[in-house]
Amino acid sequence: MQWQAIVDFDGTISLEDTTDRILGRFAAPGWEEIEAEWVAGRIGSRDCMQRQIDLLRVSPDVLDTFVDSFEIDWGFAFFVRVCQRHGIPVTVVSDGLDRTIHAVLRRTGLAGLPVIANHLESVGGDRWRLTSPHAARDGSCVSGTCKCDVARGFGRLATILVGDGRSDFCLAERADRVFAKSGLIGHCRANGIEHHPFSQLADAARLLDEMLTGARPAVAGHHAKDMIDG
Repeated sequence: MQWQAIVDFDGTISLEDTTDRILGRFAAPGWEEIEAEWVAGRIGSRDCMQRQIDLLRVSPDVLDTFVDSFEIDWGFAFFVRVCQRHGIPVTVVSDGLDRTIHAVLRRTGLAGLPVIANHLESVGGDRWRLTSPHAARDGSCVSGTCKCDVARGFGRLATILVGDGRSDFCLAERADRVFAKSGLIGHCRANGIEHHPFSQLADAARLLDEMLTGARPAVAGHHAKDMIDG
């Protein structure tokens, strides 16, 4: 079987939600009220983030300096190496900001990885615009990045999802293997989705390596089932 690994960014590769940190530091008042509308389910994440980015007030150089302070799970590099050893392409797929993700990957020596995310564009001075080139074309998904559409775009490749939260819920129900942390664990348990819980990416990498070499059952989190065909 041929595999493709889709890895979330905020809360999975990064240790916290980087977009919320940026908004908390540089957005004009009102972004938290917009966030509350999204949490309550009254708007989708695409609408939420576009409205919030309209409130962002920071020059590009100051923003980039701030992003340099973001901490990541350094086990991500190990996860990538495990995937490379088994011939599995890794794509970072996020409902966050491409500028932030690219900056972090450059700092970690993983700048060559493909990134699919919302596009943050400077429009002069301290103003910004957000576009969502990977939103669902048919309007079936209200996220800025529709991870299910992204997975379908890989064709016949089986999907390994690594994620932590709401932007991963839909794909978790369709992925062939799910590695889950934080809120995604609860979603998988509540919906009977087979998954592998983890707290650090190094643990997920070791488990994946064992599964691909046939040393461990394919499902460690909810049900025991078949083994990955490595």
